[in-house]
Amino acid sequence: MKNFKISFLCLCFLQVSFGQTVSIEKINNMLPVRGLAIAAPSVRGVDLFCKFIEEELAPAYFNLLVLRVDWNYAYESHPELMDTTPLSKADAKKILEVCKKHNIKVAPQINLLGHQSWAKTTHNLLRVYPEFDETPHIKTEDYTGWPNPYGLYCKSYCPLHPDVHKVVFALVDELMDVFEAEYFHAGMDEVFYIGNDSCPRCRGRDKSELFAGEVTKIRNHLALNNRRLMIWGDRLLDGKTTGLGEWEASMNNTHRAIDMIPKDIMICDWHYERADLTAAYFATKGFVVATCPWRNPDIAAVQLKNMIDFRQQSIRDMRMRFHGIIQTVWSGADGFLNTYYNPETYNLPPNATREQQNQGGDARTLKRMMEEFKKFN
Repeated sequence: MKNFKISFLCLCFLQVSFGQTVSIEKINNMLPVRGLAIAAPSVRGVDLFCKFIEEELAPAYFNLLVLRVDWNYAYESHPELMDTTPLSKADAKKILEVCKKHNIKVAPQINLLGHQSWAKTTHNLLRVYPEFDETPHIKTEDYTGWPNPYGLYCKSYCPLHPDVHKVVFALVDELMDVFEAEYFHAGMDEVFYIGNDSCPRCRGRDKSELFAGEVTKIRNHLALNNRRLMIWGDRLLDGKTTGLGEWEASMNNTHRAIDMIPKDIMICDWHYERADLTAAYFATKGFVVATCPWRNPDIAAVQLKNMIDFRQQSIRDMRMRFHGIIQTVWSGADGFLNTYYNPETYNLPPNATREQQNQGGDARTLKRMMEEFKKFN
């Protein structure tokens, strides 16, 4: 009788385990990448962030966390670039361990090339190393909102400066090591300053070649250790031909770089107000691609359906390029979690204004994605 009970319990365990395996395989087949792109938390927010991964992301079958670290880490190679209260190696490992427990890969991110400033704030790289600035003659303190007389949105570093990669690659390598990562996200979005006429190294050069050269240089550095690159896809789309304009696509000719960069780069194709079908363009160009929503739950649901349809209705070679979906969050992680865990976030009035819909829209969109992922099982 005792042996029968043990055998019965073992059988039940095998059935449960087999059922879970079949379920995950089914989910992975439908949508291989189910991700969240978000800023790294503050030191005081690490425990809540880990709780969020454990209790929210993992049960909803998320398997990728794109963690925007930037200067929020205690870099040993360049401590002069870290924020005043950065995450320690122990903090990073705490986040990594909860992710590993649930088979969630971490892809750390540092914004490279563009987004080296925001409004009147020059970020750490150009503040500490002003010689890397592509446009030192344009001062962030003159920023008056967009548009402005200086055409100032976010600064870029000069991709041809002889010393810039010695610095940024050291930071990249540190993050990749501490997070034991396969993928690194380099940002590369909304690059308005490139090949500027005032730059002694870049002026007169083809902007698409400059952009492609920087992407390729980052990719090749990662490949030395069998690591792979992720970037946002907007600079590879033709803003004029598509009508997408200068934010979601390029109006300074960097889009031609799409035919100059290695095909093993993962493209993160973001559109927030419409479910544009540009993922198909990237796939036909030979890239793996994930579609990326933000704060509109209904648009995100359409984007998710489109990605599943692409996978189901494509021949094998194309199907394998449609990787999945990565929800984006553009507020700080601590503030986002306060919104996410606030019940009022989900109580919109029947005739909510656009402003009301935007407030907490990223949290509501993430909840919607979680609900949709759970339907796969």
